Amino acid sequence: MIILRSVLFNIVFYANLILQMVVLTPFYFLVSRKTALIVPKNWARSNHWLLEKMVGTTFEIEGLENIPEGGYIFAPKHQSFWDVFALLPWLSDFFFILKRELMWIPLFGWYVQKQRMVPVDRGARGRVMTAVMNRAKEEMAAGRQLIIYPEGTRRPPGAQPDYKYGIARLYRDLDVPVVPVAMHPGLFWPRRKFLRYPGHFKVRILPAIPAGLDPDVFLKTLLDVTEAASDQLLIETVRNNPHLPLPPTAVQRLKELGFQR
Repeated sequence: MIILRSVLFNIVFYANLILQMVVLTPFYFLVSRKTALIVPKNWARSNHWLLEKMVGTTFEIEGLENIPEGGYIFAPKHQSFWDVFALLPWLSDFFFILKRELMWIPLFGWYVQKQRMVPVDRGARGRVMTAVMNRAKEEMAAGRQLIIYPEGTRRPPGAQPDYKYGIARLYRDLDVPVVPVAMHPGLFWPRRKFLRYPGHFKVRILPAIPAGLDPDVFLKTLLDVTEAASDQLLIETVRNNPHLPLPPTAVQRLKELGFQR
């Protein structure tokens, strides 16, 4: 049954993406940039509904009161494609720094260009990176939220942390708070797999780390608070969803934490 539900969900998920992108294109490009955010936010909400009705996966968010006003860096754990869209409805005016090649994709590239996403050549140095930082500062000064995944790429639940120093440089140069986010959607929507598992999990938005710390102190603080919350949520999620098949990284981490399933 899980296989069948997963196959059907994946078909409907991508059909929903294409359908909404095509049908809502006239609205998206006729309204103002910020009004157009209704489209990706509603797409995210529709995916939550599909995941609940077709797979039986639900979630709740704790700590919305920790989200500050104005510009800040939003720094969630990254385990799944779910992370890319799921929290967009709770951010007022988000943007990404993304690979410039994504801007060349027909229709999708036009969508992200309208939202003033910041493209970057990952191999670039010097003037190019200075231009990227200047663009990011402009967007941040307008009160927007930069979404950055501190570990850079998707990692399985329970994996040893691998935080990149790039977020510390952004924190220093942009001079804004950073909001850490702990969660384990990768237990329900695993990376590089088509299976989707039913159950319930929490997203925990942690208190913002204020601007102005030494970058090294900031990075250690970010890692410590995020991983402590992640460990707590891993135990809680596994305890409340005993049916879940666990990746080896999660099994190993639970053993290190002294949790017996």
